[in-house]
Amino acid sequence: MLDLLKRRRSIRKYTTKEIEKEKVLKLVQGALLSPSSRNLRPWEFVVVEDKATLEKLSFSKPGGGFLKNAQLGIVILGNPDISDVWIEDTSIASTIIHLLSYDLGLGSCWIQIRERNHNESTSGEEYIRQVLGVPENLKVLSILSIGYPDETKPTNNEEALNYEKVHLNTYGSKFVR
Repeated sequence: MLDLLKRRRSIRKYTTKEIEKEKVLKLVQGALLSPSSRNLRPWEFVVVEDKATLEKLSFSKPGGGFLKNAQLGIVILGNPDISDVWIEDTSIASTIIHLLSYDLGLGSCWIQIRERNHNESTSGEEYIRQVLGVPENLKVLSILSIGYPDETKPTNNEEALNYEKVHLNTYGSKFVR
């Protein structure tokens, strides 16, 4: 797992190769198997393969344009009526999908939607709600863009880890590796 974390990077450029149905199913299974507080599972997912819809979603917020070139988008929704920690639970599910994507030979990138704006008058969440018909009781956390990578990035360097941010027993006590 540590090796996977060192190698996994956010990928924003994708090939045109379609993602096999078996891999999409595994991503969905991973999302549905994600841990959640008290096992309440306040998340829901919209799996988007339609290219026209992916292009519309790529305008959800500034900086999300690369989604139109992905083969798959997964919109992560949370229900605050089910759990007060829906943000944490949906974030965990998003992370599971990221790690599983890499394990399946795919690239992925998180597109933050919660607390982001589509434009000056519309939130990213409102925009996605209109595009996908998301009910009012659900909140939109993020979109994950997924596809076969068309870029390579260097692995994360273990020597660059900031151990100064780790404390032992009490804050300010140095963690020695």
